[in-house]
Amino acid sequence: MLSIVIISWNTRDLLAACLTSLRTYPPDGDHEIVVVDNASRDDSTAMVRRDFPHVHLIENQTNVGFAAANNQALALCRGRYVLLLNSDTEVTPGALSALVSFMEQHPQAGVVAPTLVNPDGSFQASYARFPTFVSEFLLITRLARWLSGPYAPSPRPRINEPSHPVDWVAGAALLVRRAAIDQVGGLDAGYFMYSEETDWCWRLWRHNWQVWYLPAVKVIHHGGASSRQRGAASYAQLYASKVRFFERAYGPAAAGRLRTLFRLVAAARGLAWRILRFVTRSPAGRVRLQQRLAREQQLAEQLSHDPSLEFST
Repeated sequence: MLSIVIISWNTRDLLAACLTSLRTYPPDGDHEIVVVDNASRDDSTAMVRRDFPHVHLIENQTNVGFAAANNQALALCRGRYVLLLNSDTEVTPGALSALVSFMEQHPQAGVVAPTLVNPDGSFQASYARFPTFVSEFLLITRLARWLSGPYAPSPRPRINEPSHPVDWVAGAALLVRRAAIDQVGGLDAGYFMYSEETDWCWRLWRHNWQVWYLPAVKVIHHGGASSRQRGAASYAQLYASKVRFFERAYGPAAAGRLRTLFRLVAAARGLAWRILRFVTRSPAGRVRLQQRLAREQQLAEQLSHDPSLEFST
């Protein structure tokens, strides 16, 4: 049996499209669908009960985060394989069966993931190398966009790329083996959102499970449906989760260096936007710069006082 787990927070219409795609392109064989709603306010749960009565619906009274919500579902899933699927995804014909078939043929694969594509068919970053201090510096300073090949933190998908093992895959759509979950445990609920799949893949590799990327299998990913609702808090959570991963994987000293980097860059960005606002003569331009500066200041403030950036495990 295949278990399909979807976490939703105020994504009613996207969730409906996701569930419709699963109904239209179901996997071969038995499957079950578990939706965990993280206290949505947009009638998502009513829609699921009305239009998809076969779905097992879990309604949380508060937003417990992506990892904790997935773990709730994992405790109930009966499948030999579990597909974690974002609510802003849509499966394509044959995708689910292809993922399961690969798992059946590769017993050492703990996780397999498809190519994530935009609605227009263009590629998204679907996998990456495990982060390092250098890669995080390149990402936060936006220098990574100028790099390719072995120097890029997230390799760009290629047309006709063969299936191959990777360090970690995006959590928007990934299939995990139940036996692997039983050995390494579920997602770390200490991550509210972001980096939980990186941590999971790290643990899987350390227990000799492989993580594979299947470029021929595609899943549509609209992207950012939940994070856009959180604004600057989403970015602060992203950085806090990265620091958590560094502490768990590389130790407190490495996490401390990364924490300092994030705060320094946030302060530098705020200063840069202040200078631009000062030298800009256009009233409309000054308004836009003031709005951007406000966002940067909010992010810097959260990075300075967010207790999740101060944890020690």
